[in-house]
This record gives sequence, structure tokens and C-alpha cells, in this order.
Amino acid sequence: MSATPVKRVVIAGGGTAGWVAAAALSKHLGPLIDVVLVESDEIGTVGVGEATIPTIRTFHRLLELDERAFLRATQATFKLGIAFENWARRGDRYFHAFGRVGQSIWMGDFQHMWLRGREAGIAEDLAAYCLEMAAAEAGKFATSDKGGINYAYHFDAGLYARFLRSFSEARGVTRIEGKIASVRQDAGTGFIQALDLGDGRVVAGDLFVDCTGFRGLLIEQTLHAECEDWSHWLPANRALAVQTASLVPARPYTRAIAHEAGWQWQIPLQHRVGNGLVYCSDYLSDEAAHETLLGSIDGPPTTEPRLIRYVTGRRKQVWSKNCVALGLASGFVEPLESTSIHLIMIGVTRLIQDFPFGGIKPSLVRHYNALAETELERVRDFIILHYHLNQRRDDPFWERCRTMPIPDSLAHRIDLFREAALTPQSADDLFQSDSWLQVMLGQRLEPEGYHRMGHMLSEAHLRRAFAEVQQNIAQTVARMPTHETFLRQYCAA
Repeated sequence: MSATPVKRVVIAGGGTAGWVAAAALSKHLGPLIDVVLVESDEIGTVGVGEATIPTIRTFHRLLELDERAFLRATQATFKLGIAFENWARRGDRYFHAFGRVGQSIWMGDFQHMWLRGREAGIAEDLAAYCLEMAAAEAGKFATSDKGGINYAYHFDAGLYARFLRSFSEARGVTRIEGKIASVRQDAGTGFIQALDLGDGRVVAGDLFVDCTGFRGLLIEQTLHAECEDWSHWLPANRALAVQTASLVPARPYTRAIAHEAGWQWQIPLQHRVGNGLVYCSDYLSDEAAHETLLGSIDGPPTTEPRLIRYVTGRRKQVWSKNCVALGLASGFVEPLESTSIHLIMIGVTRLIQDFPFGGIKPSLVRHYNALAETELERVRDFIILHYHLNQRRDDPFWERCRTMPIPDSLAHRIDLFREAALTPQSADDLFQSDSWLQVMLGQRLEPEGYHRMGHMLSEAHLRRAFAEVQQNIAQTVARMPTHETFLRQYCAA
């Protein structure tokens, strides 16, 4: 490939992806490389990714960001999970919380004890045994240096990019304002040499990071890296996004509300609410989607609804030649479980870990691409799970999702849970056992069997154990302030 040392990194595009990459590269490799970011104020970003998962806190710790400063700058609120409404059936509601459910032992996970307790009539609903779920349902939140609760954030993506821009520029990142008119390539290798801007300036580099969104200006339009289409598994291909005024105190969770041809999100920030409608255009027209969204929001809209067209899938090579794609340029899985920003962060983290100081080597590129492929496929399976396990027999879209063939990897997971209540996980799984448990049960997948370890204990013993977990959680939640109170005291914007 290339033995040319990599000293100058050029990031094409700003937004969340571009400035996350700039922040991480400048923070951790700043003395070793030069980082340049090229963006144009005239080109908008998708910018609706306002919900996150707890891994963002690890990334922020690596950057040594001040949490309160970040929260104030981005008008952020806290997120303990996602409430799913109308998914398995109309009128259903379940919660996917970020925390642990119950207490597991080496022999098996908590659900085996819980299923035994439910069978004996001595176990409560699952929510009673998860701190994050109980706090979210009560509208409570608190955190401390001692930890104790697992959480993520809701924030304004535009303000987040601005916050990270200031962070990056303070660490030596050079921002160049301008539109990319063309891309120069080496005639022999095809490697990217430079970006030609519309005003005649030339931005040369050794490694290029494509953060140009769905356009994929470098990875697709220049290098022609192929995409793998997943729309046969995830057929939704449109999203409408609109912002509304806040009418009620911000809840510490995201709402995902299923409708006839997809689902609707509701994300509370300190200063507004982010709303959107994800749908499949085969079953709902853009006009009907517009009407559905505006007819189901809670507050007056403060923006015009914005239409986003997409195809779900992945880039077969997110690292091609001397270009690494991040964010929407690398592929797209809809934001049902708020994974988009995580995938940007893990992508740049791995780039730092595998940085090609001595040149672009085939083994390095293969390694990076293999990790990206595995992670996105596992995220894909988790998203498909929500759609496939439905019992909504009155809507053609949901009938299609329920009866469609699914990836073998997901079919195996579903069979393990149905037959033996097993939710296995590997160390590099993004969604752990508790996440699969909550969604599978929430989607009405009932295990036919479970591990009998609970039968080794008396019902009295089990009853005391369940009561102790439930009581500890209830007492902890009772001591917490409301989410709104904590926001005012901790990080009011």
C-alpha cells in the first residue's frame, strides 16, 4: 500500500463526526501529527442525533471533558434508557434501561432466578429489579463521584459540534472554511493526495477522514468503496425531524413510539424537545408522514419538519486506501437505540489505537475493517430484533417485519432465549445481556425453559432475595431529586 509516514491528517466535513474526530486526534496524538478540518458553513449537517448511550461518558473521560461545562453548553439532559410504546402490540409499553437487572451469579444470569420467582408468584415486574428503570419511571435522577447509576445524555447536536470545535482548536486543530470542489488522487496508487477547494486553495494530507455524511465525498464518490444494503431487514428509509417547545419537565429517558409504518422519537432537552418520525415510504407517503408527525407532537413546533432520506447498510470497507470514513459516510443504522454517535467515537478511538504512523499497511486496514464490520452487524441485529418480534397483525409494514427472513446470527440469539432463556454476550458486544433480556421480554418473547438454579433455593429464600433487591432500589430512588431539580442544581443552561 504505502510506506509514506502519516504526519498530516485532513478531516473532510464538520458536524458531530468531524469534530469528534478532531477532538480525539488532537487530544491524544496532538504532539505527533497535524490535524486539519475542512468544512463549509453553507453545507448543512443532518444534526438530529441528540440521544446517546453510556459509552459517551467513557469517551468524554478520555478527552478529560468537564461534564457540567459540556451539559450547559449543549443544553443537555440525562438519559437512563428508552421507553418503547406500541411495539409488540398497540398499547404495550416496556423499558430498555441502561443498568443491570437484578443480581447474577456465575452459574447464570438473573432472569433464571426471576423466571423461577414469577412461576412461583413471588417476583415482581422486571422494573422492580433495575435501578435505572425504576428511577426513569419515577422521573428521578442523581449522580455522584461514587457512581451508582448508569446513564447517557440527550443534547443539541449542533451545540455539541460547536463545543468540540472550541476544544479542538485550543489543541492545535486548524479549521479551514471552504467547499471541496474536487479530490486529487495519485495516478498510480489511487491514494488521495489533496482536496481542491472552490476558491483555488489546496489542502494536502497523508491520511484523510471522510465526515461528509451520506454524500461520502471521499470514500464513495472518489474511492468508490461499495455499500452493503440492509434494507431487506430494515426497510424504513425516511425520517422527518422537527423541534418543539417544552411543555413539561424533561423526562430522563427517550420515547420511541411505534406507528403504522415505523416509529416516532421524542427527546427532551433543557430548552426544547427533539421529535422525529422514522418510516418506510412503501407504506407511508411523505405527505402522510408530515401530517402524522405534526399531529402527534406535544408542543408548538419551532422549526419546519426536515426530510432525511437514507438507505440502511454498511460500507464494506470503512478504511479504503488512505481514507477512513466516520459517521454517515461509513454506513447507517437508524437511531432506534441511539448508536450513531457511539459508532463515530469507537471509530476514531480505534483509528488512534491503530494509527498508521509508518504508513498504510494492508494488515492494519484489514484489522480495522473487520472490527468495524463485526460491531455494526451486531448493532444491526439488535435493531432488527425490535421490528421482527412484533405481534401487530393489523399493519402491513409490521407484518412484513415479523415474517421476513433474518440474519442467522440473530435467529440463533432468539432461539437461545426462546428455548433456554439464555442471553449470551462476548466482551466486545455493545449491547450486553441485560439489554437483550429487556427487549426480548418487552417484545413478548416468552422463554419455554430456563436454568433450574433457582429450584435449589426455597421459596422463602427467593422471596427474601427479591425483596432485598427491590427494597434497596426503592430506597435509592426515593432519596433522589427529580430529574428537573437535579438539572437546575447541576447544569442549568
